[in-house]
Order: sequence, then C-alpha cells, then structure tokens
Amino acid sequence: MKPGISQSGSLRQELRINPRLYQAMDLLTMPLLDLQQHLKQELLTNPFLDLIEPGEDEAEDQAENEEEPEAEPDREAQAEAAEKAENEGIDWEEILLNGFDVGGGRVQEREDREWMEPVSVERRHLGDYLRDQVKLLDLTERQGVLADEFIGDINDEGYLVCSIEDLRADVNKWITDAAEAAGRDYDDLPLYTAAEAEEMLAIIQQLDPPGVGARDLRECLLLQLRAAKMEDTLAHTLVRDHCEELIAHRWTEISKKAGAPPVEVQRAADAVAKLDPKPGLRYSSAGDNYIVPDMIVDKIDGAYHVFVNDHNVPRLRLSKVYQDLARDKKKFDGENKEFIATRLNAANWMIQALEQRRQTMLKVMHFIVDRQRDFFEKGIQYLKPLTLREVAEGIGMHESTISRVTNEKYVQTPRGVLPLKFFFSSGLATAGGEDVSARGIKVQLEKMIADEDPKHPLTDQDIVELFEKDGVKIARRTVAKYREQLGVLSARMRRRV
Repeated sequence: MKPGISQSGSLRQELRINPRLYQAMDLLTMPLLDLQQHLKQELLTNPFLDLIEPGEDEAEDQAENEEEPEAEPDREAQAEAAEKAENEGIDWEEILLNGFDVGGGRVQEREDREWMEPVSVERRHLGDYLRDQVKLLDLTERQGVLADEFIGDINDEGYLVCSIEDLRADVNKWITDAAEAAGRDYDDLPLYTAAEAEEMLAIIQQLDPPGVGARDLRECLLLQLRAAKMEDTLAHTLVRDHCEELIAHRWTEISKKAGAPPVEVQRAADAVAKLDPKPGLRYSSAGDNYIVPDMIVDKIDGAYHVFVNDHNVPRLRLSKVYQDLARDKKKFDGENKEFIATRLNAANWMIQALEQRRQTMLKVMHFIVDRQRDFFEKGIQYLKPLTLREVAEGIGMHESTISRVTNEKYVQTPRGVLPLKFFFSSGLATAGGEDVSARGIKVQLEKMIADEDPKHPLTDQDIVELFEKDGVKIARRTVAKYREQLGVLSARMRRRV
C-alpha cells in the first residue's frame, strides 16, 4: 500500500426540508391562542411586518394601491428624502437593524397599538384554605408548627399522604437540628409526643371540607358522615364494618351481617354514594381551561357554512414605510442589505403561510361537514366513521397534514363546541352493508342501559343481541370495552334489589 491523499467524486440523492417548511408545519399545528402569541412575537422581531387595526379599512388601502400607477421609483426624490433625513439626524441604518419605526408620528402610532400580555393570577390551593382556618383556632405556637406540618402533607385530593409516626419524626428532627445549630439544650425544645400528633390530626380532620386529613377512603367517608351527624345510621355501619362488601355491591351478604333488609342496605348505600371520595379537589389549584374555537360551522338558509375564527388573530401586512425604504438598494450594502432582504422575504413568507393555513383548515372542515351532515342534522347516533386518510385523499393532501390541522383544534357547531378529533372514529359493520361510528354505538349503549330494568340489568350478551336486532354486528368483548370506557359498571354491580 502506498500512503497518500486522493480526491474522488460521487453522486447521491437526499431529502432536505427547508427550515421555512418546518415553520409552516408548526403554524398548521398551532391552536388559536398559540398562533396569536406567535404572531405577536413576529410583529416585535420583524420590522417589515405591520399590524392591520380592526377598524382600519383594508379595502381602501388596496384601492389606493390599485389607483396608483406602477412606475419606476423617483431616484431624485429618494435621494432628496435621504439627504433630508441625514440633515434631520435620523440614522436609517440603526433604525433598520434595531427594528424601530421611523418618523415621530409612526412611533407614537406603534406604541398605541402595543399588545397587552395576559398576566397569570395566583390561585389558592387547598393548603391555603386549611391554613386560613387554622389561624382562627386558639392554638399555641407549638401546635401551630405541628398543624402546618400536617397541612403540608395533605395532597390535592385531601388525604394525608404521610403516616403520623413519620410526620412526627420529621418535626422532631427539625427541632434537634435547630437546637444543635443554636447551641441550646434539648430540654428547652421538647420533642413532640405521639399523643400531641394524634390530637393535632383530630383537629385537622374537623376542618372544612369534611373528610380532609383522612388516611384512606374508609376514614374519609366516616368523617363526612360524622360531619353530617349520621353516626347512628345504617350508612355509617356499612362504611365502618362492611366497606369491602359495600364497594363490591354484595347486598345480600351485607344484609345478613348487618341484620337489615336488602332494600334498606341498598338505600343506605345510595346515601354513601352521595359522599365525596376526594373532598380536596373542590379547592384544587387547577385553573379553568377556556376553549376558543378555531373554526365556526353555522347553518344559514338551510346550508352549512364554515368560517375560520380568526378575528382575534393579528392581521399582518407589509409595512409601507420599510418597503419604501428598502427600494433604495444603493444606500445599503453588505450586512445591511442582507438583513433587509432576509426580513422582507420572511415577512412575505409569513403572510403567505398564514393564508395557506387558513385555506387548509377550511378545506378539511368543509370535507368533514359534507361527510357528517347527518350528524349535524339528526345527532350523534348518525355520526359516520371517518379516518385521517379518507380526508387526506378527499382533499388531495398528505395524511400528516390532516393530523396537524386537527390536532388540538376546536370547532363551534350548532351541536356545541367540539374537538376536530371528535369527528374521527372507527366503524362497525351493519347488516345493510353500511358502517356505523363507534362513537354512535357508545351513545346507543348508554341509552340501552339508561332504559333497562334496574332489577334485571342488561348483561353484555344481552346488549350484543339488542344491537344485532338493529343490524349492528358487535362482539361481546367490544361491548365490555365500550362500557368500561363510559364508566358503566357490570350487570351484577348495577342490579337493584
């Protein structure tokens, strides 16, 4: 072998996605609120983008542009304007690079239309409500420290997630560490006893909401029955002595052990079912999720029309000031010229991408409305099975594009605000050769169970046979799966005595 350096050439094909294509896909995926924030940021970073005010008549601007004859720029006028600007001390290069508007009036106009960002408001947690109640109690400073430790170990559902012994050990360790750090004797800071911890737990469990501070479901229900002054009732006995049988709905077994008729046992169980198994969630810190529909479907004169709900989305156009400034190509060179070209192209592309996003969403929603017209007219039972591939083939786009359009998007319809994913579901075959949506099957299943005889509830096999009478072919395991998804108990658990 002879060592050395050599060169060789080869041809190969590879697929590279333009960065702007990635951004276009992101725009397509963004729900309405995210799109608003993204466009606000683009307005701040790209000086060639301008905002069209809601009261501004865009048609008049377009008419003015059409009336103006197309002509070559007046070089003498531009030079004269540039010379005037230099005499006035305006640094055009600095203005362009930093992205500020030009002219006193334009700056003031831009400041007037600044977007106000929403400010998040701190929400109160369950612990805040409990501490407010503890402050109203006549507790010593020592008890207050222990109470705060208990509240800190209560989760959002209202349950104490730490054993009393572990909690007491943590507080006592804090006391010993503080004593060692201060060089004090342990006798000056006595450790908490088990009796003090038990007493404090009893105090915490008397706070609102009833059931807070419980260590398990059984204790939570007993605390709520005690708060409701139902300690001498059969319901209290069922929870205290027969909790496992109560959860399994073994009415006959409970009846024998409690010495009460099955009807009374079931009536008491109904009272227990009205209690809150997670009392802390009523004070949960989770905020309300407000939904702003991305599209609107409205019925006008018997026909369904689709609109994009973009009236709150910033409407963009190219800034006339910067367009006029960019026409004088001789004034800028090097980095300044590249900056102008890049920003101007980016602004043009952003406006085109927004319009493309709008048209794609309209195409997808129009196809859905045409396919699901029976749903809009008659109800969910008439919802037809639909897949992303069917929509993609129907409008001539890729399946991944349809997925991005429907992801986290909502539409306001005459039948409520619905996610776009609602219209997509698998189907089951019928005797007539047509398909019926799985979502419609679930609605029929719920209706069958709601109309059943409580003393003789429908089994999964009974439901299968009822569907077969309607011409729907469905397996028993599919019925069981749909029933579990709907949160419906089995026939044995639904049976009333």
